[in-house]
Amino acid sequence: MSELTLLLIRLAFLALLWFFVIAAVGVIRTDLFGARTAAAPARKPTKTAKPVSKPKRGEPRQMVVTGGPLQGTVINLTETPITIGRATDATLVLSDDYASSRHARLFPQDGQWIVEDLGSTNGTYLDRSKVTRPTPVPLGVPIRIGKTVIELRK
Repeated sequence: MSELTLLLIRLAFLALLWFFVIAAVGVIRTDLFGARTAAAPARKPTKTAKPVSKPKRGEPRQMVVTGGPLQGTVINLTETPITIGRATDATLVLSDDYASSRHARLFPQDGQWIVEDLGSTNGTYLDRSKVTRPTPVPLGVPIRIGKTVIELRK
């Protein structure tokens, strides 16, 4: 093998090694500090507070953890979005190595609950499908985040 070929192979290997290191640092940064998101549009302040409405018939009333270390945990659903992850300010704090600090979010929209992955490393799964965009969650369909399984129930 010529000396030039050997030098090119070494440089290609070095570039590949640096690419791997930079990618690993990026994943760790995202896991620690959360994904960068665009600023939310400003909302006009309202003069009167919107009354909290009761869930209609057939709508979920609770989020129940059915699998994982927090099995049996129940969170009553209101109009407030629910954040899930390892961060201490999350609504449901997971102590799971496979969960990101800000892993997923559940929020009400047009009478149904929507699950959204927040750029997690290992993904959020609705039933057996990976959530890639905000997706409606039917009653009783499992949401899997790492080792934790969650369902919406009446």
